[in-house]
Amino acid sequence: MSETQDNMWDERNTGVLRLPSGRLIRGRALRRPLPADGPVPTYGVYLLGSPPPQVPWQARWLRWPDFRLPADRAEARTILTEAWRRARTERVEIACLGGRGRTGTALACLAVLDGVPPGEAVAYVRAHYDRHAVETPWQRRYVRRFGAPSGSAGPEA
Repeated sequence: MSETQDNMWDERNTGVLRLPSGRLIRGRALRRPLPADGPVPTYGVYLLGSPPPQVPWQARWLRWPDFRLPADRAEARTILTEAWRRARTERVEIACLGGRGRTGTALACLAVLDGVPPGEAVAYVRAHYDRHAVETPWQRRYVRRFGAPSGSAGPEA
């Protein structure tokens, strides 16, 4: 990759997940204050049932009720693919209220986009982000199905 370190997360910081490609993405619980150990995001994806609070960086809201799945799965794929692409050169944050279920599910989907086999993505996120990530059976099933062909060859760099 050719990005500069100034634009990236430090993987030693709280909640930062390194994907196999080297992309770094921070998962976070919105109920907690911003971590003091590092810079703010340049782009955020917020997974909530209602609109998130305003932030001073670019952000997208994906309507995703607690313990559920995204309200619009096509929109979820589009937003998560954009986050994955932007993580190549930007500080991308994925967050929900608790930082585990929805955030873990979204991070596992990003791992699938990054080349982790869908059947291994939840274990990858649990090993490298939070051992309790992806809380429900339907969230695990969503990750497995996220890797299924959807009429396209997949994301491009």
